[in-house]
Amino acid sequence: MTRGGASMEAQGEEIPVEQAAEDYAAEVARWREVRGMSKRALALAMGFDPSYVSHVESGRHKPSEEFSRLADEALNAGKAIWRRWCDYEQAKARTQRPATPPTQRRPEQPYATGSALVVEHDAARLQYDGSKYRLTMRRRLRNTGGEPVTRYLIRISVDRHPGDPERSNAHYRAHPLTWDELDLTATCRGETMRWEAKHDRDAFKEVWLLFDNEQGRFPLYPGESVWIEYAYTVGDDKWGNWFQRAVRLPTERLEVQLVFPAALDPAVWGTETSMTAEATPLRTPPVRSDESELRQFTWITTTPALHARYRLEWRFRARPPRDTDQRGLR
Repeated sequence: MTRGGASMEAQGEEIPVEQAAEDYAAEVARWREVRGMSKRALALAMGFDPSYVSHVESGRHKPSEEFSRLADEALNAGKAIWRRWCDYEQAKARTQRPATPPTQRRPEQPYATGSALVVEHDAARLQYDGSKYRLTMRRRLRNTGGEPVTRYLIRISVDRHPGDPERSNAHYRAHPLTWDELDLTATCRGETMRWEAKHDRDAFKEVWLLFDNEQGRFPLYPGESVWIEYAYTVGDDKWGNWFQRAVRLPTERLEVQLVFPAALDPAVWGTETSMTAEATPLRTPPVRSDESELRQFTWITTTPALHARYRLEWRFRARPPRDTDQRGLR
C-alpha cells in the first residue's frame, strides 16, 4: 500500500510554483465542497463568469489576488484560500527564471479517456463507539465507457467548526489528520487495493484507489460492474455531528446507515441541497431500528440528482453538551 507522507510545508521545504498552484486549486475546491456550492454558484456569488471557478480548479487560470480575496469571503474560509495564494506568490518570487513562461498544467483526467463510471449502489455505514467514528463505504461501479478504469478518486474532508473557519483551521494546523490514525483500507474483487495520496492536507485528503496491488492488476473493463469497499477512522475530536454525501457520478441508489450506542440516546435529521436550491429537509426521514445496545438510522434514495448533496446530522441527548463539532465527508 502506498501511503502519503507529511506535506512539504510541514517538513519545512520550499514548494515549487507548480505545486503551490495545485495546492491553491485544491483549497478552493475543498471549501466549495464543504459549503455545498457548485462551481457556477460560487462564480456568480463572486461576480465572475460562470466558467471561471472551473478554470481555476483545473489549473487553466492561475491564482489571483482578487479571486482569492473574494473566494475566501464567499466561502467563509477563514483566510485559508488567501494563505494558499500567499504561498503561491512566494513560490513565484523564488523562481529563478522569471522570463520563462510557466508551464501550463494540463487538466487532469480523473479516469482513462473514454471511460464513464456509473454508481449502481452507494452504501455508507458510519459507526461510532463513543470516541471514534469508523466509516465503511461500499460502491458498485459500472464502466459504461470504452476504456478500462484503473483508479478511483475518493475525498476525506473535515471541518470541526464550520461557523468559525479560523478556529477550525487553527485546530487542524495544531491537530492534523494523519494517515496512521485514518488507517485507510480498500478492497476490490477480494483483493487489497493500493492507494496513493493526491492531496495531503491538515483537514483534507484526496486519494486514488488503484485497481492493482503487489500481486497483480484487476482493472474495471468496459461493460463490467464491481464492488469496491474502503474504510477509515477519525476520532470525534476531529469528526463531528454531521455526515454529508455528494453525488459526483450518475448514481442509481444511495444508502446511508448511522450506528450509535443506544445509551447516548441519539436523534437524527437531515437536509438536501441541489445546484439550484437551498437546503431543505430530506423528503423521507431516516428509519430508526434498535438492536441490543445499538441504535441504527437508515436513509435511502433512488436516482439522486447529479451534484446533489445529502447531509445527516445528529445529537446525543444523553451526553452532556460539549463544543460543537462539525464534520463534512467528500
